[in-house]
Amino acid sequence: MKALRQFDIAFVGLKPGEHTFEYQITDSFFENYGPQDFSNCNATVRLLLNKKNNFFLLKFEIGGTVTVNCDRCGQPYELQLWDDFEHVVKLVNNPDELNEEDDTDVSFISLTESHLNVADWIYEFINLSIPMQRIHPADSTGKSGCDPKILEMLDQMNRQANEKENPIWKGLDKFREN
Repeated sequence: MKALRQFDIAFVGLKPGEHTFEYQITDSFFENYGPQDFSNCNATVRLLLNKKNNFFLLKFEIGGTVTVNCDRCGQPYELQLWDDFEHVVKLVNNPDELNEEDDTDVSFISLTESHLNVADWIYEFINLSIPMQRIHPADSTGKSGCDPKILEMLDQMNRQANEKENPIWKGLDKFREN
């Protein structure tokens, strides 16, 4: 994986307090992470870094759009991204000895480090901003945004499935009546 230097923050020279960083994320960012199940990413990540003595409070604000395929009709549509995530980075003597699995919102880096790379967190948080179920949103009248031809085909297939009686359940009907 090639280095993502523009996502390195040189925190040694930063004064204690809040600092803001902004990143424009496009499809080229994800080339370092392999194929994705979305395309046309146009996201803005605003990072608020609050530097304290031995730790940093990071707040990532994700906004923008990605193109995903609808789970119902299979047609692509533009999904709005909006989410925020918080993460804590602690400076410690031996970060390898600490177990990060106890709290996934806390990371540990060595006191001797001078840079913090936020690329992996940006990747993770953009992916977490995309819902598991992706269905076209309804328009202002409440009508589904899915392809009407495909919705009609699905409705027709559903009616046909309900009309056919499955022989597996035939003997069990007598228990339903009791």
